[in-house]
Amino acid sequence: MAGVLAAARAFLQQKNIPAAPLEAEVLLAHVTGLDRPGLYREAGRRLTTREEARLWELLHRRAAGEPVAYLTGRREFMGLDFLVTPDVLIPRPETELLVETALALLRGHCTQRLLLADVGTGSGAIAVSLARYFPAAVIYATDISAAALAVAVENARRHGVSGRICFLQGDLLSPVQEILPPGSLSLVAANLPYIPSHEMGRLMPDVARYEPRLALDGGDDGLALYRRLIPDAYRLLVPGGYLLMEIDPAQVPSFAPLLPEKDWCYRVERDLAGRERLVVAGKKETGA
Repeated sequence: MAGVLAAARAFLQQKNIPAAPLEAEVLLAHVTGLDRPGLYREAGRRLTTREEARLWELLHRRAAGEPVAYLTGRREFMGLDFLVTPDVLIPRPETELLVETALALLRGHCTQRLLLADVGTGSGAIAVSLARYFPAAVIYATDISAAALAVAVENARRHGVSGRICFLQGDLLSPVQEILPPGSLSLVAANLPYIPSHEMGRLMPDVARYEPRLALDGGDDGLALYRRLIPDAYRLLVPGGYLLMEIDPAQVPSFAPLLPEKDWCYRVERDLAGRERLVVAGKKETGA
């Protein structure tokens, strides 16, 4: 197996795949059913003909640009293993900042039953992570895509939190407003499409070609969906509740007019790369 792994690495490096050594390990582990340390524990093992054929099929697909997460059907997020398909955006490490911030904001309410919402849930990574790490939460997770919701439902089942997440198909918070009265939610999390339409052509080829456009295109300036979300979130949040929105760093100046001072106070958190990534908006206590 050591020779096959070396050949896989060399092949991906030749095809200019940036993380070739790591991705060769991930694909070989997927094919053999081993974890990555197991590849080295069993370095002397010979692959079956079927395993080797499958590995090279996946290597060629990766070389053509198909993301590893779609090849394996898995992606780790917040220390949890998530099912992913081409119907959902692949969870990104920077989005963990949203979950970590939400958990920090909610930490003082661990004994209270709180209602949260995850808008545009996709794979369910945010909703499932919040449910796993904050047992007091009941979460309403929405998505306009039925196919994406099917993936999210399966991820909730896998992680044992199906009973605390209500999955709803529909536009942004519209299906939640049909169920809950104003002032019901303690927190709204949203990682909505925020790439301006005119910049879609500049995306990395593997993103532009394989990931769902519906989960990426945010309209003319990337903020079309957030403009519609903010007023609905304001109505549904309790006074003192929070709206968390992942954004592109270049969009930070555009949020001031969207979050009027009489209604909101907000700050912007930076991701691990030091980029302004997360708008944390609090509904003012005087809000109704």
